[in-house]
Amino acid sequence: MIDNKTILITGGTGSFGKKILNTLLNKYSCKKIIIFSRDELKQSELKEIYPINKYKNLRYFIGDVRDQSRLDIAFKSVDIVIHAAALKQVNTAEYNPIEVIKTNINGTENVIKAAASCGVKKLIALSTDKAVNPVNLYGATKLAAEKLVISANNYFGYKNSTKFSVVRYGNVIGSRGSVVKVFEKLIKSNSNYLPITDKKMTRFWMTLDESVKFVLNSLKLMTGGEIFIPKIPSIHIVDLAKAMGNNKKIKLIGLRPGEKLTEVLCSSDDSHLLIEFKKYFVSAPSTSVDLESRTFSPKKFSSFLSSKSGEKGKRQKKGFSYNSANNKNFLSIKEIKNRI
Repeated sequence: MIDNKTILITGGTGSFGKKILNTLLNKYSCKKIIIFSRDELKQSELKEIYPINKYKNLRYFIGDVRDQSRLDIAFKSVDIVIHAAALKQVNTAEYNPIEVIKTNINGTENVIKAAASCGVKKLIALSTDKAVNPVNLYGATKLAAEKLVISANNYFGYKNSTKFSVVRYGNVIGSRGSVVKVFEKLIKSNSNYLPITDKKMTRFWMTLDESVKFVLNSLKLMTGGEIFIPKIPSIHIVDLAKAMGNNKKIKLIGLRPGEKLTEVLCSSDDSHLLIEFKKYFVSAPSTSVDLESRTFSPKKFSSFLSSKSGEKGKRQKKGFSYNSANNKNFLSIKEIKNRI
């Protein structure tokens, strides 16, 4: 599915982009891999690690998802788009809302249009648990981006050559903006304490390798319209501080702008759309339930109950919620240490 294909990664010089690039170069035989990003310095640094004279199928493309014409050029002859470009700093977004909207919402719309017009076969967009019941601008823009991507299947038609899906997951260890980076910096500077906002705070937790594996698996399974949600462990942030700081003092500093105590991957409001598989959930499009009784619809809710691999899914009961506080799988301090 990935071998002999041309793959373009928006935001390809970010934490996820660099990790999936490494995976694609070393484990697959892609026809071409295109790194699309607006940061020429990061691209220059990446070229030192993956020079094009050694990696003949690798291309670097300077561009911004805000620029429709640039996307139209970049997407020509591309088979698969992995849309990872975003402004993602929660606190920054609260103070720069218009800029975040331009990238996360308008930029996603541009990516969708370019994919459809250029005949891209599959587009999968990265989202976040902050898109569920959002209380901050970043989460709100990612919710809007999810809606745009999923509705693109209806807008362009499910019989259109381009299929659109989303992956939604929680905090990624060591990614840009991760609290792990903050703690590491404080520990290195010999700070005598580590700050946390609240002792009750919980978060979903996964590694970069796990996020890449989940995205690539979702690419194989997607038929268009799904939001793929992994089953991943949770942590107490206070346990993370203990795991990293050993005997350092923990200082409570209160919630920052736009911050939540608990993150949600599946809201009870959308439980009627949720289908459980062994290692993940699928949230079907809200329109699929409405279209179930209509004979013309090619994408009824029932069509999502079986995966492309043949696995049968189980529809969740109304009111079910999958959040970082009610998660059955919590990591211990020892387990956190082993994963950092």
